[in-house]
Amino acid sequence: MDKRLFTSESVTEGHPDKVCDQIADAILDDIFSEDASARTAIEVCATTGMVMVFGEVTTEHYADIPTIVRGVLQDIGYNDSSLGFDYKTCAVISSIQEQSPDIAQGVNLASDSDGDVYDLRGAGDQGMMFGYACDETEELMPLPITLAHRLTKTLTDVRKSGELVWLRPDGKAQVTVEYEDGVPTRVDTVVVSCQHSEDVDTDEIECEIIERVIKRAIPAEYLDDDTKFYINPTGRFVIGGPAGDSGLTGRKIIVDTYGGFCPHGGGSFSGKDPTKVDRSACYMARYVCKNLVASGVCKKAELQVAYAIGMAHPVSVYVNTFGTGIASDDVLAKVVEEVFDFRPLAIINNLRLDRPIYRMTSNYGHFGRKGFSWEETDKVDEIKATLSKYKF
Repeated sequence: MDKRLFTSESVTEGHPDKVCDQIADAILDDIFSEDASARTAIEVCATTGMVMVFGEVTTEHYADIPTIVRGVLQDIGYNDSSLGFDYKTCAVISSIQEQSPDIAQGVNLASDSDGDVYDLRGAGDQGMMFGYACDETEELMPLPITLAHRLTKTLTDVRKSGELVWLRPDGKAQVTVEYEDGVPTRVDTVVVSCQHSEDVDTDEIECEIIERVIKRAIPAEYLDDDTKFYINPTGRFVIGGPAGDSGLTGRKIIVDTYGGFCPHGGGSFSGKDPTKVDRSACYMARYVCKNLVASGVCKKAELQVAYAIGMAHPVSVYVNTFGTGIASDDVLAKVVEEVFDFRPLAIINNLRLDRPIYRMTSNYGHFGRKGFSWEETDKVDEIKATLSKYKF
């Protein structure tokens, strides 16, 4: 029997990098609430007592950036200077300019347009984007990242509810799952690092996190007497958030996606409008893979799509089912290209991405959560019907 271990991590919404992701997407949502044609590439960095917002924005809408930033920090829970970060007193600096006209000309009118309306909008950048789905969980996501997100969400829930009054906003979780012949069988190791007040005992932290967080988030069938728990391995985590470590948008892209199960092209998501294919095409790739697995044509699917800046049509579409497909990957790639339209404007329209939905994506993963259009499985019947036309 082939055994292996695989580990994924997640972070709470108070983690300094995630603070920046949320601010960037909150600004995007504010702009999109009035101007769905805006172009944004917003970056945020944070450190002790300061948030800086910079990048490119083209819009007719006025975004009150300091108010948005402070609102996000307040929602997260950075509301007291004793936490090392306070939404009321931190400095907010912004440096915003318009999108480069060299980029805009290719996005506004694609260089490969032939008159079709979807051909008119080019990709906002070059690059390769990946999607993934598998049948390990109900969400059709890998188990390690699913459990890691449950842990960090539970950490936030027990903090905000007041159940564990000594918890503070910053935190991380890591889950190691043991696989036997490719099937997840048990959780081998759980690591939780959680920011806390100075007056709580380390033994209390360990006991409460195991009972109120880990055992709630991870189903009992995955835990056994050999499962190892490491709670705040350094022994102390009082200084956290941007006061403990600087934050920056786009530094948690593996947390945002599949926990390392799938390659990543390198582009971050938060702060970018959907003409940026390193965001929208990743959503599309997840949509394709989830529908492939949900249709039963394979047990796992990875998809790569690549673009040239200013061109509407992708330069390549690649499907890998890791030997689990009922047809060859070549045939399934042809099915995918018949059923799904990868041109940027088609992606935006079909997945309804021109709405203020983005701050909701910025915590606990962009994939495997209900309420997002790219998580729908409405193409199952069309995939089956299209595949039936091929001989395999």
